[in-house]
Amino acid sequence: MSPLVINGQAKHTFEIKDGNFVYDGKPIQIHSGEMHYARIPHQYWRHRLQMLKAMGLNAVATYVFWNAHEPQPGQWDFEGDNNLAEYIKIAGEEGLMVILRPGPYVCAEWEFGGYPWWLQNVEGMEIRRDNPQFLKYTEIYINRLFKEVGHLQITKGGPIIMVQAENEFGSYVAQRKDISLEEHRAYNAKIVAQLKTAGSEVPFFTSDGSWLFEGGSTPGALPTANGESNIANLKKVVDKYNGGQGPYMVAEFYPGWLAHWAEPHPKVDASKVARQTEEYLKNDVSINYYMAHGGTNFGFTSGANYDKNHDIQPDLTSYDYDAPISEAGWVTPKFDSLKNVIKKYAKYDIPEAPKQIPLIEIPSIKLTKVADALNFAMKQEKVESQKPLTFEQLNQGYGYVLYSRHFNQPISGTLEITGLRDYAIVYVNGEKVGELNRYYKNYSMEIDIPFNSSLEILVENMGRINYGAEIVHNNKGIISPVQINGMDIEGDWEMYKLPMSEAPTMAKIGKSEALDNLQDTNSKLNAKLAGRPVIYEGTFNLAETGDTFIDMSAWGKGIIFINGKNIGRYWNVGPQQTLYIPGVWLKKGGNNIVIFEQQNDELKKEVKTVKIPILHDLKAK
Repeated sequence: MSPLVINGQAKHTFEIKDGNFVYDGKPIQIHSGEMHYARIPHQYWRHRLQMLKAMGLNAVATYVFWNAHEPQPGQWDFEGDNNLAEYIKIAGEEGLMVILRPGPYVCAEWEFGGYPWWLQNVEGMEIRRDNPQFLKYTEIYINRLFKEVGHLQITKGGPIIMVQAENEFGSYVAQRKDISLEEHRAYNAKIVAQLKTAGSEVPFFTSDGSWLFEGGSTPGALPTANGESNIANLKKVVDKYNGGQGPYMVAEFYPGWLAHWAEPHPKVDASKVARQTEEYLKNDVSINYYMAHGGTNFGFTSGANYDKNHDIQPDLTSYDYDAPISEAGWVTPKFDSLKNVIKKYAKYDIPEAPKQIPLIEIPSIKLTKVADALNFAMKQEKVESQKPLTFEQLNQGYGYVLYSRHFNQPISGTLEITGLRDYAIVYVNGEKVGELNRYYKNYSMEIDIPFNSSLEILVENMGRINYGAEIVHNNKGIISPVQINGMDIEGDWEMYKLPMSEAPTMAKIGKSEALDNLQDTNSKLNAKLAGRPVIYEGTFNLAETGDTFIDMSAWGKGIIFINGKNIGRYWNVGPQQTLYIPGVWLKKGGNNIVIFEQQNDELKKEVKTVKIPILHDLKAK
């Protein structure tokens, strides 16, 4: 196979024929790497795609994140880091084929598995099944998507060679035994039909565990086996569901693994991945590394899982994934190991890796201003109700909501919020009295509310579940009655919306709420604000820009904005203790930092950055 040149001018061909992937009339092996455009600043896309090429890959696979592109019904965003067409175009320019995975469900440890949060407000909706309301919205999304990328299919001179139909649907079929197999198959077929109607012209494929093909495969789509290491079983099961022939592909081959807050960050041995790579390639099995480069869950994009011990397992901000290309786009020993194997089988030239993005370190960023976040929250949009409302009922997708209720008479005993979604700090008259946490299944605490006092509950959405049967139960905030001593506390609830969709700078907060001389604060102020959530602001000057990592290991829990960009969530339980700051989001001269610190055990006056990320420092309770 000659080097790929896909530039939108020369027209190539791709088909699945006689048990092979056939490119320009010749059988090929696909050596692909998963890499998601929305997890990488668009200014770095070309660099990261060149990194894939340098690893020896000839293709890139990417999910498409519906919720990134339609944040509100009918409001579309395909600009900047969401400019999928540009990402695909650059991939083609770099000589990479593109495998498109549009969902509409993607999993991906991404918020709500890629679904827009507002779908939950559609009457009569149930996601991921043969539901007219759901299919109405998937059709709108798929049609809009192909207006953006349809012209980039290989049939039209672009680099897209295959499109995935749905995603790991077999596992969902296995978990939703309350839905008939016939309905599952009808739904899957309708997604394929919507893709075709929207203009998909390239071959379809599905991806599932090999034992899940019965529910996940669909007529007219090549079945591929995720994570299957037994070559004989891989070929046997694909033959069974594909008319007795290949080609054979592992569409998700895991060189690393996902990571949750409060749990060890998994590591996958590089030599083991290299040996398995060789087994695949010498047995004519095509592969897609999930992930070749993970990137970052910036803002509120990280999703969550769950298991029998935890009602929710929020994913880290970092999506490093222990992948061969690190979160910041670095060559790793795993990268070198895999490249050495791939080049033995590649029938094309493999270039050297591009130069690494420059690194900088900022020894001290002075925080000069601080504001009381409870006071700030109570100046935001307020909604009154007889009972607590969910985020969705408040028409809010992400961030925080402050729930408040005044008590004319004293009450004490056990406060219980079984419907907490997901993390709360509880205050009485603004004084912190405890934390509740869905991860630890901690839904109750003792409380004492005096005469003529207020109860405040600051609730954080830590990411909607992205995998499994519970994906259909994804409302956030407080979704059940608040109880004290088993009695529902109803009447006169006030909810203050704090979506943090923009940086809460002191200019927005107002001078009356902000303290300008944080560096000169005394112990009296520290005592006044201790335990109350606060917003810090500072500025710093740079002579040169570069990538860096902000060290939050001495902090509590919160989010950070750099020059208005939400770089993600930190939490001292670990294992992640640093947040990645892309150099393209910094500038020479003056820069701004805003930190929303929820726990605030004591006031901070500075923060620093480091050149090496801390992703394995677990301090779980």
